[in-house]
Amino acid sequence: MLTTNPFDDDKLHEECGVFGVSGAEDASALAALGLHALQHRGQEAAGITSFDGAHFHTHRAMGHVAGNFDRDDVIRALPGHAAVGHVRYSTTGETALRNVQPLYADLASGGFAVAHNGNLSNAMRLRRDLVRSGSIFQSTSDTETIIHLVATSSYRTLLDKFIDALKQVEGAYSLICMTPEGMIACRDPLGIRPLVMGRLGDAVIFASESVALDVVGATYEREVDPGELVIVKGTELSSIRPFAPQAARPCIFEWVYFSRPDSIADDRSIYSVRKAIGAQLAIEDPVDADLVIPVPDSGTPAAIGYAQESGIPFELGIIRSHYVGRTFIQPRDEVRHLGVKLKHNANTALIKGKRVVLIDDSIVRGTTSLKIVQMMREAGAAEVHMRIASPPTRHSCFYGVDTPERAKLLAAKHNTVGMRDYIKADSLAFISIDGLYKALGEEGRAQIRPKYCDACFTGDYPTTLTDQDEVATVNQLEMLKERVG
Repeated sequence: MLTTNPFDDDKLHEECGVFGVSGAEDASALAALGLHALQHRGQEAAGITSFDGAHFHTHRAMGHVAGNFDRDDVIRALPGHAAVGHVRYSTTGETALRNVQPLYADLASGGFAVAHNGNLSNAMRLRRDLVRSGSIFQSTSDTETIIHLVATSSYRTLLDKFIDALKQVEGAYSLICMTPEGMIACRDPLGIRPLVMGRLGDAVIFASESVALDVVGATYEREVDPGELVIVKGTELSSIRPFAPQAARPCIFEWVYFSRPDSIADDRSIYSVRKAIGAQLAIEDPVDADLVIPVPDSGTPAAIGYAQESGIPFELGIIRSHYVGRTFIQPRDEVRHLGVKLKHNANTALIKGKRVVLIDDSIVRGTTSLKIVQMMREAGAAEVHMRIASPPTRHSCFYGVDTPERAKLLAAKHNTVGMRDYIKADSLAFISIDGLYKALGEEGRAQIRPKYCDACFTGDYPTTLTDQDEVATVNQLEMLKERVG
């Protein structure tokens, strides 16, 4: 499997990406283009299911969209005016073809295909109950739980069955479903995971990010609202809101890292917000230095903002190769370290003798930061200061982001001084949680109803975590102590 993440063991992995199109010729070709634009959200597997008015057609494969959906024979085998696609990074379920989405099932009402971005935090309990009632699961993905809930619902219409299923799940989901009757797109009541809608002529398109609309030439219309179901039947479009209104809590890390910088969310440019985060970081944590250097590529917009606010020159002090996938795991540390330089290499002539400020989006395990600081030292940097465009990541995510267990998060084990010592930097600072909200246009973080889901920073989970409570992987007493403290 190829990867586009040069330090794939030390990032919060992008959840998944979904794309749906209804009412267009060559729907599968459009879906493939849209998935290309969403490849950054998941690189393990990709799939497309189409509907030609009579039959469903599916192609799923491990690896990237390119190489799997750039062949004429594959696209020709996916005919129809409607298609739904998915790129996957596994957050629940093993990495195997049976878990690659869209998932498909023949229900009493006809075919049912679903693509899911997010994670259901009570899927284990629901699955156990469904199996006891006779359901037979074909995958280990939490998404299949939704299919079984629809299949076993006592309601009459497919739409009512689907709503019945959604009212039984908790957690985060952006879903695009395709049935013989049409297409349904929806977000969970808190809107944790993103989903947007656009138009291409008479066709309706849904995608995880607006950049996927740009790539296929579609016009952005709006976000699918939290708790909203948008139903497309032929050329008719309708919307229902079957859930009790709640204050939305979209994922704040979409702004920091997950979304592509050329995407639009909440009518704002992701790129401009990341620059604002960097500027706020410069206000909160200035340092005397000669150069501001981004850790490629995710640290670049924040580094530009930091440089503009601080007046310190911005330079590309680290050059990244875009043609390297996974490096072979070598038996000796010396050889393994050389593998790092295949991906990132210091611009030595620029760095030697300089005091540098490194800007990155986050620190997870800390292994990347340690290697980058060491690289700067070896290149002759006089001082190495690290600035992070997000607060310390102290908690795991249970809403569709693949984070290590809490014991492996560097910020869960050390304070800022301990983290600085671990990565061997001269100084280390993170943007404050209030500063992050200020960069997003807020006065600060509201204590009672914060505008975003920021549980990875604060431990304030906006939903119950049924499965985590049952398997005791989250120390709720410790979380409660931290919240009170």
